[in-house]
Amino acid sequence: MDLGISGRTALVCGASKGLGFGCALALVEEGVNLVVVARSADPLADAASRLAAIGAEAAARRGAAAPFVKHVAADITTPEGRKAALALHADFDIVVTNAGGPPPGDFRDWDREAWIKAVDANMLTPIELIKATVDGMAARGFGRIVNITSSAVKAPIDILGLSNGARSGLTGFVAGLSRSALAGKGVTINNLLPGAFDTDRLKGTFAASAQKTGQPIDALVAKRRQAIPAQRFGTAEEFGATCAFLCSMHAAYINGQNVLIDGGAYPGTY
Repeated sequence: MDLGISGRTALVCGASKGLGFGCALALVEEGVNLVVVARSADPLADAASRLAAIGAEAAARRGAAAPFVKHVAADITTPEGRKAALALHADFDIVVTNAGGPPPGDFRDWDREAWIKAVDANMLTPIELIKATVDGMAARGFGRIVNITSSAVKAPIDILGLSNGARSGLTGFVAGLSRSALAGKGVTINNLLPGAFDTDRLKGTFAASAQKTGQPIDALVAKRRQAIPAQRFGTAEEFGATCAFLCSMHAAYINGQNVLIDGGAYPGTY
């Protein structure tokens, strides 16, 4: 399926690895130009090089020009980091927001600073990126914003209270903004809610659970996997494919939605 977004330009955050890289990969294979950002310079440079090569190969198969891939090592959760990323391109058609989740733990141990840091990274940063790009999208008649949040928005995880709270705040904000006048101007805003994906984040959660419960990590991993109807953890590539579809011309009527990708783990009807 041709997603109809070749030649568009996307900003993808946290793109050096994991789910962010999966989204960038799926987009560049569709001929989308990329500006990728992450905090670690060397892994990001390596990821950008891989993405450029993959984009060139995909373009050659289509007989099209290769998409560009620009990168900047910056902390997207800071004003300086956002300024550096947004300076690399004037008009973004697609924005994929993504920031590392706050650490797990016991809410009794979190002070105000911990809460502010979580809200700043996982609620206010996406809002600032939306604010910086959405009016230009509306003026041009096309825009796709995809926020990578968490399945914990629907099914909270006790040791991820900081994430539960901050990401739920973003979800409420998006619910209102996505249904504003922007919707009639070709701009959609959706959230992707990953469940258990084979990423460093999941490994960290298992390590924290092992420390808290005293159980072996292998036992915790097996238990979590068995609780997923698909009987496995997700891959970054399949997550990225869903992201790319939400960014496509075919998804123009999907707006304000929380798309859960968890192998069927969420037990609710709605």
